[in-house]
Amino acid sequence: MIDPWASTSVDYDKLINQFGISKFSDIISDIKNPQRLMDRGVIFGHREFNEIIKLMNDNKEFAVVTGMMPSGQMHIGHKMVVDQLIWYQKQGAMLSLPIADMESYAARSMSYEKARDIAVNEYLTNYIALGLDLTKDNVNVYLQSDNEALHNLGFKASKRTNFNELKAIYGFTQSTNMAHMQAPLMQVADILLPQLEEFGGPKKVVVPVGVDQDPHIRLTRDIAHKLSEELGFLSPASTYHRFLTGLSGDKMSSSKPSTAIYLNEDSDVAAKKVKTAKTGGRESLKEQQELGGEVDKCVVYEMFVYHLIDDDSELAKIRQECLDGSLRCGDCKAHAAQLMKEMFDDLADKKDEAREIAKTLV
Repeated sequence: MIDPWASTSVDYDKLINQFGISKFSDIISDIKNPQRLMDRGVIFGHREFNEIIKLMNDNKEFAVVTGMMPSGQMHIGHKMVVDQLIWYQKQGAMLSLPIADMESYAARSMSYEKARDIAVNEYLTNYIALGLDLTKDNVNVYLQSDNEALHNLGFKASKRTNFNELKAIYGFTQSTNMAHMQAPLMQVADILLPQLEEFGGPKKVVVPVGVDQDPHIRLTRDIAHKLSEELGFLSPASTYHRFLTGLSGDKMSSSKPSTAIYLNEDSDVAAKKVKTAKTGGRESLKEQQELGGEVDKCVVYEMFVYHLIDDDSELAKIRQECLDGSLRCGDCKAHAAQLMKEMFDDLADKKDEAREIAKTLV
């Protein structure tokens, strides 16, 4: 069972086999201009994304949904979702971005007021500063608690499921509070919302998520099928990305400062944190030169792949020099730290203007 509210280590290959997720590598050649994370294998799995590819290639309508649960600070692991949204926006997608204040109330006991403040000043501000245009007509940003159409759709979704199904997916027990049980149904409604008539009617939707969110996708696909006769809904597609490894080698987590680089940190602090990251280096310089580094165990190299280097040839050069032992970990960290500092300086320059725009959205 996958718990979407807990941070856990993940065996990606096992999940592909266990839950029927398809390999993204099987369809990437059909994408005319793949997003960088797709090309590099960070996005590793999908459900029905082949249908989204057809729509993109034919310049036809589709929507992208990704929610934000405002329960804490954004870190660089969250940036990969924004990068995907920027790419989808360039493909002409409608973007639907729910702020899951009802879920944060149910799962984190956070007030609606606090959730809105975090969403505006942390999430939406960073989304805009990172380059996502949230002012376009085909972008819908909303608070769950303020959306009447969402509540009506969530009520209809609740009629198409029962406690036993939710228990099987999420592990709920009789002691689970009802708000926590209702939260997944609001997420179902979030994902299906772009298919309502007020947004142009039924259309294919894709949800880019970490694989820990697959329980929500499976529930939504089941309920969408049950609502198809009444509302004409199509089952949503989804893509699954790998988690960014934390600085200590575990999953990067908002609740564990030692594992994460937060997007609101000073650029010097961010650069300093890079230098604390676990590498794939050997125990001695001699051993490193003789055996080469273990690049696929290196958090610093992962930062290059996910965020810091756009040029594939430059990335390949770093990888090869690590493997043949000619690149020292200290030099590699220094390079990554400088690139991280530049990224954070650029982000900081855009924050004030981005925050003013964010305040007008919800």
